[in-house]
Amino acid sequence: MTKHLRLDEQQSTPALIYRLWREHIRHYRGRIVLIVVTTLVMSATTAAYPALIKWAFDMFSHKDPRILYQVPILVLIVTAIKGVSMYFQAVLTQDMVLLVIRRLQVAMFRHLSNAALARVEREAPAQLAARFTTDAGVIREAMTRAVNAVADAATVVGLVVTMIVIDWKLSLIAAVLYPMAGIPVQKIGKRMRRASGGMQEQMGLAASVLNESFAQARTVRAYGLEAHEQGRANKTFDQLYHALLRMTQIRSRLDPMLEVLGGVAVAMVIGFEGWRNATGGGGVGNFMGFISALLIASRPLRALGTMNSAIQEGLGGLIRVFAVIDEPAAIADTPGAVLLPPGPGELVFDHVAFNYPDGRPGLKDLTFTAAPGKMLALVGTSGAGKSTALALIPRLYTPTSGHIRLDNAEIASVTLHSLRTAIAYVGQDALLFDDTIYANILLGRPDATPEDVHAAAAAAACGFALEMPEGFKTRVGVNGQRLSGGQRQRVAIARAILRNPRILLLDEATSALDTESEAAVQTALTHLRAGRTTIVVAHRLSTVRDADLIVVMADGQAIEQGTHTDLLAQDGAFARLVRAQALH
Repeated sequence: MTKHLRLDEQQSTPALIYRLWREHIRHYRGRIVLIVVTTLVMSATTAAYPALIKWAFDMFSHKDPRILYQVPILVLIVTAIKGVSMYFQAVLTQDMVLLVIRRLQVAMFRHLSNAALARVEREAPAQLAARFTTDAGVIREAMTRAVNAVADAATVVGLVVTMIVIDWKLSLIAAVLYPMAGIPVQKIGKRMRRASGGMQEQMGLAASVLNESFAQARTVRAYGLEAHEQGRANKTFDQLYHALLRMTQIRSRLDPMLEVLGGVAVAMVIGFEGWRNATGGGGVGNFMGFISALLIASRPLRALGTMNSAIQEGLGGLIRVFAVIDEPAAIADTPGAVLLPPGPGELVFDHVAFNYPDGRPGLKDLTFTAAPGKMLALVGTSGAGKSTALALIPRLYTPTSGHIRLDNAEIASVTLHSLRTAIAYVGQDALLFDDTIYANILLGRPDATPEDVHAAAAAAACGFALEMPEGFKTRVGVNGQRLSGGQRQRVAIARAILRNPRILLLDEATSALDTESEAAVQTALTHLRAGRTTIVVAHRLSTVRDADLIVVMADGQAIEQGTHTDLLAQDGAFARLVRAQALH
């Protein structure tokens, strides 16, 4: 059997359950044994109730004085044993289920964190988050119901044995009627899985719309788009309402069917026993014990009937989770990948082309060489391919054709870890993690000393942290929203400085800085560039005046290369860009 099932195989319930067992559940065999033991004890004590009731009514009929002490004591003992077993069964079941859910969440996050950037960007963040919350929730509910179903099934078996012992003739009525419940249970279960898939997708879309609207709160208010956003949200909520209502309508059909079926069984038992008593057969004790068993069995039988709906919902969520886990990694270490060899940081693009997943061309025959210890600038209008070229260096994307070499090593043939360890990246959107300023800088090199962190912060003009009440221990908030744009950018640059990389990638890294801060950071970067290659993407051409090589890009191609002075002298595309910015 292959490690992962194909998508069409995953649709079958046995295949899904087997895979869940093989990859996640079987690691907790000890807990499973304890759950089975407590379940059997709980079921046995439940099945003992009808026998106690029969015994009590027999004693009443014969005016047996032992009814005063034996039956009450036995009822207390049975109830105490059942209560203790119920507690441990519930706790052990939830413990195992939560551990399995954690394994699924860890596996999903590991895959997505290692997946290609294009894969992660394909879905809205809220939709991806729904896999870890909404889908995990329905899987957890399904697993809990499935484990409890074992207890319910054991309870029913015990009660059936009790009913047969009490009166086998009455047992035939239940044996004929209750299997009929399987027909609607199976049909409704199939509809539930289909409805569950639509409902989960709608919940993910709703979360995505809300996340986007709240993130754009400033734009919404500035442009007076409140009514537009309310209309969009109302449409989303309507779609979610209809999806949830359909789920409720399908799920609600089962309980009434089972209730009616149970009522028919009780009515037939009473009618048969009444006829038998009228003809001189049967007894009160047997009748009361059997009716008690039948009524007690109705709850676990109903739970078993509705369990299928919950399990089908969970299987729908499991399919979506496994679909994420099973996606092949678009970017991974190639067989035989080696460590990046040491070197001064020479980077070569050799006729590189790249197409986006939807087929759009991003780069065409891009060729340039970034010399060690020098600064190379990629400039051009928006959409020219500058940021795409930058993203190919740490292998966030894979070139469609051509070669990229770092210190004579093909980057596709070295390990991702060794390649990315040699690179520091600062993007135009310096989003930070919800932690302290110190912790965000430390991410550049987790083993750095406090002295190294503060030195990097000073080099990146992060002196603003010292003016805050908690200094470098100040939390920056979600995405660093407690800091200004310039402050976030300087923290990100400090992180890059701390990394001490061989290759420094700056994608509009100083665009959010004021003049004074930019001058301080540019001075720090001048010292940082010594001995390492720096590649800068910039729209403001004044920031690349001192670049050793400027590559002018248009439509994914390099149309001019040279120094600032040489390109101005050519009076070509670069000169036109400079004049346009000067006029603006």
